[in-house]
Amino acid sequence: MAQLEVVRGDITRLAVDAIVKAANSSLLGGGGVDGAIHRAAGKELLRACEKLGGCPTGLAKATPGFNLPAKWVFHAVGPVWNGGTHNEPDLLAGCYRCCMELARTHKAKSMAFPAISTGIYHFPRQQAGEIAVRTVHEHLQASGLDRVIFCCFDKPTTQFYEEILALGN
Repeated sequence: MAQLEVVRGDITRLAVDAIVKAANSSLLGGGGVDGAIHRAAGKELLRACEKLGGCPTGLAKATPGFNLPAKWVFHAVGPVWNGGTHNEPDLLAGCYRCCMELARTHKAKSMAFPAISTGIYHFPRQQAGEIAVRTVHEHLQASGLDRVIFCCFDKPTTQFYEEILALGN
């Protein structure tokens, strides 16, 4: 059975096969985790993202990790929270589902997710965490992953994920 864990820290420093970047639809960088990953990976990441032609909300695309410890970066475009009436939960689940499919395609055995859409996109943390964990559980066996990390930047988000995982076990 795959190991699911919560880590509070910097996703750019995790030695895993793939990290997920919470991206905007251009994939060309931004603030928060997106910008941190671009800075850590180096200019090659931007050049690779330019060739992808963007990505629709709810999906993800892959590039190499370049200067990161991770072999791959999966660029997931999460939804902006608009009160939950614009298909936001399904779009967020699509990000996680697509990343799980990319893990299988790229033969990743370990992957780290940030809390997609919970920063400047204002998706409620608790609901986003529940969607993340549920979607990962649903697609875990087919993905081929042995280890999934939910990498959280702050203490409140870390606590939500720890509680959600505790309830699921």
